[in-house]
Amino acid sequence: MLLSIESSCDDSSIALTEIESRRLVLHKKISQEAEHARYGGVVPELASRLHAVDLPRLLESARPYFNDIKAVAVTNEPGLAVTLNEGVMMAKAFAAFQKLPLVPVHHLKGHIYSLFIEKPTRLPMIVILVSGGHTMILRVKGLEDMEILATSLDDSVGESYDKVAKMMGLGYPGGPIIEALAREGDENRFELPVPLRNSPLIAFSLSGLKNAVRLVIQELGGPEGMSEQDRRDLAASFQKALIAHLIQKSRKLLAKEAIPDVALVGGASANLAIRGAVEALCAQYGKRIHTAPLEFCSDNAAMIGRYGLDALAAGLTVAPEDLRVNPSRKLKAGMKL
Repeated sequence: MLLSIESSCDDSSIALTEIESRRLVLHKKISQEAEHARYGGVVPELASRLHAVDLPRLLESARPYFNDIKAVAVTNEPGLAVTLNEGVMMAKAFAAFQKLPLVPVHHLKGHIYSLFIEKPTRLPMIVILVSGGHTMILRVKGLEDMEILATSLDDSVGESYDKVAKMMGLGYPGGPIIEALAREGDENRFELPVPLRNSPLIAFSLSGLKNAVRLVIQELGGPEGMSEQDRRDLAASFQKALIAHLIQKSRKLLAKEAIPDVALVGGASANLAIRGAVEALCAQYGKRIHTAPLEFCSDNAAMIGRYGLDALAAGLTVAPEDLRVNPSRKLKAGMKL
């Protein structure tokens, strides 16, 4: 079996995947959302301390399988340095003690491989990745052949949902809250700008939309002055503009890409309104749409393990003493993952 570990942000998770069959034998996850909610977002130092407690507890649940583990896969980039270190140090200690190879995993590659949990790998694909930290479109031809076609110039989709929820005086994480409010709101009440609507640039930018929401909140008297209907309508109007932006820029790429398979992955891909819009876009261009099960959209060790299987088969392993954490790297169009 392959042991996999994920700790790039605020979710502690481990998984065991059978190497030969790709069967997910064990998957455990502890979310820190409740602890961070009181601060309105993730506090890195708090997240690190929680990982230090939760990861060993999760690993203990895999003890009956320790003798069957043949390799360890762990997220080592990108993410918060203090949280990545918790998972990497545990992986290095376990691998060194058991004399096992380590598979370093890029977190975003893990999201792509969430499509293939307990399934064969199916590539090439055009991948639309929308998460708390990233918004991008990639052309994925193989395990080590992933090119970024478009990325965000500022805020990601997930980050924008969280910030809008915070400005409205709502809880954390903001994505599910805004999505739920939007279902009951009038998306046409507030005319919000669609970012880069008249720009030929194929990229994503949500800081201007977020600022437009802030101005509306001020006009309504701030979070305290807003009625429940105000919140519903503003959530719906914000989501409408965001999706219009996401689809407009995605359309420009899909129109010229010959690859027939398109995937939507990342934590924000669990948003059903976003899913529906991307599905409609794919239908328009005759593309086959692929999504991960909802339980594997957010950060999890099962997706890290699934990428780890293919990386292990390709010999992409390192010795424990050679594994390093790479917390951040500016990702731009034209770059390879």
